[in-house]
Amino acid sequence: MKLYEYACLDAVGLRELLRGGELRPAEVEDLARRAIEQVDPDLNALTGPLFDQPLTSDPDGPLAGVPFLLKDSGPFARGVAFSLGSRAIHGAVAGEDHDLMARFRAAGLATLGKTTVPELGLSFATESARHGPTRNPWDMTRGVGGSSGGAAALVAAGAVPLAHGNDGGGSIRVPASCCGLVGLKPSRGRTPCGPQVGEAGFGQIIEFGLCRTVRDVAHLLDAVSDPPVGDKYVAPPPGRPYTDELRAAPGVLRVAVMTKPWAGTPVLSQVADIAVTTAHVLEWIGHTVVKAAPAVDAEDIIEASTLAVATTGAALLRAPHDAVGLEAVSRRILVETRRATAMDIISATEAQHRVTRPINRFFLDHDLLVTPTLAQLPAPHGTLSLSG
Repeated sequence: MKLYEYACLDAVGLRELLRGGELRPAEVEDLARRAIEQVDPDLNALTGPLFDQPLTSDPDGPLAGVPFLLKDSGPFARGVAFSLGSRAIHGAVAGEDHDLMARFRAAGLATLGKTTVPELGLSFATESARHGPTRNPWDMTRGVGGSSGGAAALVAAGAVPLAHGNDGGGSIRVPASCCGLVGLKPSRGRTPCGPQVGEAGFGQIIEFGLCRTVRDVAHLLDAVSDPPVGDKYVAPPPGRPYTDELRAAPGVLRVAVMTKPWAGTPVLSQVADIAVTTAHVLEWIGHTVVKAAPAVDAEDIIEASTLAVATTGAALLRAPHDAVGLEAVSRRILVETRRATAMDIISATEAQHRVTRPINRFFLDHDLLVTPTLAQLPAPHGTLSLSG
């Protein structure tokens, strides 16, 4: 198989060729390594050299032999070093698998390396002082968003069909938008967050991945979304496998469209027009479309979002690190976390409920909400200052 042919295949396409005996796992691994090594010097999306061997996985899993990459976002794979994109973290190695990593192994994914993140995953610009900027394969002058930026860059470039990512405030969805991918943040309790964490980011941080096709998202979700063991929340099980939904007629959906953000941030007309065009297409194929949005307060959204940030700050305060090496954003988070009181956390939790309840009520009357992910095009490198 030629390298360009490999780059055009999604995970399901590769799996079918592997199962049919048209490709061997070693051949696919070699293609993936060559593809990554060809594009990464330009993209700067890896944290270091690829692993000598793929991490151990089930050769009979539903995605066996499909190349995969892990995000450098914390203790994830047993025996694998991590730095969370920070110069201040040295010699940290995961002592056990994250529960989702165990499921990636069971799915048979061939994990080949680690992808870049902003320091501590706290920024929407994957441009850490430790690794430098990760570049967008569609336009090298622009960023890939964050925090799953390295994963998005390599998936979009065709180096791997899918990669691990996680999302608290947009860390899967923003890079997916910047790089033209399918970025799903599953519902809380759909994928596991243990065993180290009981409720990641007060329920706001969800582990999953980034893909190029909807069918890959469905297959990956089927592979890893059994009820989490020991997690505080468990999402209701789906009525049927997500892959069955790919062939199911949805009926007439009630679609809402909004292009004005709650915070009043200006939205580029080019971006808003895409959301409106999408709504028109949905109406054209028979769905009901209206202009509507959940009634939530922007200040409540901001206050609730501090819960995930405070969790990151608290974890850093408890772990050994070199504070001198931290970037400006991370130092500020540490200051704010030290200042936070129990009453602040209670207030933010109450704000979280003031956001989630009206949104849940909104979806009693609507099936979909179509909205831009970002208000602007992907930002040029250096737009967000990290060194102040």
